[in-house]
Amino acid sequence: MISAVRGIDHIGITVPNIEDATLFFKQAFGAQVLYHSVDAESDDIDHDAQQHTLRLFPGTKIRAIRMLALPNGPGIELFEMHGPEQGMPARASDFGLQHFALYVDDFESAITAFTRAGGEIFTEPEPLSFPAERGAGNAFCYGQTPWGSIIELISWPTPMPFEKETNLRRWKP
Repeated sequence: MISAVRGIDHIGITVPNIEDATLFFKQAFGAQVLYHSVDAESDDIDHDAQQHTLRLFPGTKIRAIRMLALPNGPGIELFEMHGPEQGMPARASDFGLQHFALYVDDFESAITAFTRAGGEIFTEPEPLSFPAERGAGNAFCYGQTPWGSIIELISWPTPMPFEKETNLRRWKP
């Protein structure tokens, strides 16, 4: 059977302080900042949409989102969130690993395989909406494994706008 999955696109990690976490990944692994999806100074984020998309604990607010590139392999997407309940990694709003993304060429096939295996898709594929990621056909959706881990299915066949501003690139399988 041929899989619709090409490989891991990025890993999302919720951290208590995005600056400290960025410094750690730079120092520990040679990561570089690709772009900021949400800056700490900005309030330009739809918290209700993020609440739904990531199934955050009610009242959780995203303060900042930043994409890092490693020298090789998947990217790391850091989320700084603050909410009324945070603890051991269990939900996307808790500290620690929150999700990983698998690059797919065909959402329908990937979703079919995911749900047949016992997973639950909780958002339909929708366009990547952050300005740095937009492009024709660039899309994502989220689901949950039977044991509760969150997985994003992503595809970005069109170059992303941030690529015009830097020679750095997201890793793509």
